Amino acid sequence: MEFKEAKNKFVQTWGALGSQWGINKTMAQIHALLMVSNEPVSMEEIMEELQISRGNASMNLRGLMDWGIVYKEFKAGERKEFFTAEKDLDELAVKISRERSKREIKPTLKILKEVSTIEPKDSAEEKHFVDQTEKLYDFVLKVDNMLDKVTEMNENWLGRMVIKLLK
Repeated sequence: MEFKEAKNKFVQTWGALGSQWGINKTMAQIHALLMVSNEPVSMEEIMEELQISRGNASMNLRGLMDWGIVYKEFKAGERKEFFTAEKDLDELAVKISRERSKREIKPTLKILKEVSTIEPKDSAEEKHFVDQTEKLYDFVLKVDNMLDKVTEMNENWLGRMVIKLLK
């Protein structure tokens, strides 16, 4: 397999996986392209490589910057904007985990808390509903707390040292 074919296959596959972690296909393809590029890439190069419009590229780059996994870079003497992706995979995982928690887990916890605190009347169905939603709330809260601990551990020097020792 030649380099261009391998790069294209990676970008397409990463794009397909993007929906698994809460972003659209084009956003994931842009991220993949930037992640494997050894130099910052201009918007024009992104548009050409992925065959997408300027608006599509701009909107998705903005989204990736909101996630904190793509950065704008400036080159001396250039008027174009250039972009690069987070290259540290541990840091990338932490940022994605935080963003998913903020966008998905926290809102889910809020709803589960709200629906599990209703007062069940005499119906077995209502009591079962409250019981199950309380259990779901407790479970999702534990998962969220675990993600918080892992991301916090990656931020402090001792945690990073422990993680490196485990590798």
